[in-house]
Amino acid sequence: MQISTETNFSGVAENHAWSGQFTVLGYADGAISTLPHQFFRNWLDQEPENGHFYIGRGSCFGVGSLVKYDSGQQSLCVGRYVAGGSRLSFILNGQHEMRTVSTFMLSILGGGLKNTPPPQYADTVIKNDVWIGDEVMVLGGSVIENGCVIGARSLLPPNFRSEPYGIYAGSPARLIRYRFTEKVRAALLELAWWEMPLEWVRNNNAMFLEDLCADEAKALLVINILKSSRQQWEAEHGGVAD
Repeated sequence: MQISTETNFSGVAENHAWSGQFTVLGYADGAISTLPHQFFRNWLDQEPENGHFYIGRGSCFGVGSLVKYDSGQQSLCVGRYVAGGSRLSFILNGQHEMRTVSTFMLSILGGGLKNTPPPQYADTVIKNDVWIGDEVMVLGGSVIENGCVIGARSLLPPNFRSEPYGIYAGSPARLIRYRFTEKVRAALLELAWWEMPLEWVRNNNAMFLEDLCADEAKALLVINILKSSRQQWEAEHGGVAD
């Protein structure tokens, strides 16, 4: 199992207050990410030996969540500031071939029996600033875009694709509405605040408390203030530093 994260990863915080429930990943800037114990599973409900997982800083998954790997071909990539609820399921594959006589995996019966290799979904990707409600199931090949919200107990079908800052719910999940107006969404995507160091977020924390739904003009002003702050930071620090 190949697990990777940010370059400023400082180690597992074994003495963290949440370490009884989570593996707490620490970062040099003070950020953390959390993974519930027994998060990585295979079809035998054991720790998988193969597969790839990437997680960005500030991303957390709730107690009872799991990601199921069946082979080394499968990957789950999680961006920054992803808030995952409890008992989430990421089923990265689990497919059976449906174009042959039987869908059954004859090879598991032994005795020289064979079956065709199972089809594989593409990588599953969760981008940045995403909130996933409790007990959501995500099937393989899904891509959840920046700023999305996924309602509790939703089912994301194979190869699901979202729109940035969309709110999705249902089984299968469908777009309910967008979090913000089109202009505000475009401005937020251009800002891409999650690319900035945590120190910059701390310095601009007051702007993160503003309501971006009540008044579009005010929302755009807030985002423009943050854009100016980003530009100033990059000028002073020679670009974005992780």
